[in-house]
Amino acid sequence: MGAALQDKVAVVTGGASGIGQATAVRFAQEGADIVVADLQPGEETVGLVKDAGRRAISVPADTTQESDCDAMVAAGVSEFGHVDIGIAAAGIATRGGRSNVQTTQVQPDANHVVNLDTEVFQRVIDVNVLGVMMTDRALARQMLAQGTGGSIVNIASSAAKIPLAGASPYCVSKAGVWMLTKVMGLELAARGVRVNAVGPGYTATPMVDGIEDNKPAYDFAMSITPMHRLGTPAEIAAACLFLAGEESSFFTGQMLHPAGGQFTD
Repeated sequence: MGAALQDKVAVVTGGASGIGQATAVRFAQEGADIVVADLQPGEETVGLVKDAGRRAISVPADTTQESDCDAMVAAGVSEFGHVDIGIAAAGIATRGGRSNVQTTQVQPDANHVVNLDTEVFQRVIDVNVLGVMMTDRALARQMLAQGTGGSIVNIASSAAKIPLAGASPYCVSKAGVWMLTKVMGLELAARGVRVNAVGPGYTATPMVDGIEDNKPAYDFAMSITPMHRLGTPAEIAAACLFLAGEESSFFTGQMLHPAGGQFTD
């Protein structure tokens, strides 16, 4: 498709499916080799990357474990010699990983903070904030050690800016990712490592499987999406490609919103 990332090496967490998989494949089409880091088997993504003519490895990784974050970056260096790009796409919406926006519309009070289990809130924060921080830290340390710069892209959400009743763990966690992006972008700006984020709107990924069949949930999603459709993982991957490559070389600490018109400012 192109050569925007020719011979770069990208570590993609959450790379076995959804936005992570689409981003890994798009990057391969642009010339990058890929480390597919995920708790789920990454062989399908590895195969798709190889079909695009690039190299890939699958590394089992729980991003809530510091040792796994360090190991996935080390695996990339061991296999390919360097790491240039990181995509932090691993994330969940509830403890079980599925979106709770559907439940919110059918049972408005079920997931409100006053009824929320602490364990549920903590698990989402652990994966979506702590996991992204430890992923970014491991990537940034390697990029700084290499001395050749790099680009890190965090997958946040439009929910970082739009409060959704009944989805406090997800909204709070994605707001945390957004602030982490800004802080790290500032901290690393003069050291050659850029840190940006993509904040998608409602996107057709496993996290929202079945939403079209849940009329209250789907109607709500469309009511806050002026384009009145779900985004595709490929559309989110395109935003990641821009932020990962040299065309965004003067961007850091920023968040792009492929969100169907949710934000117009």
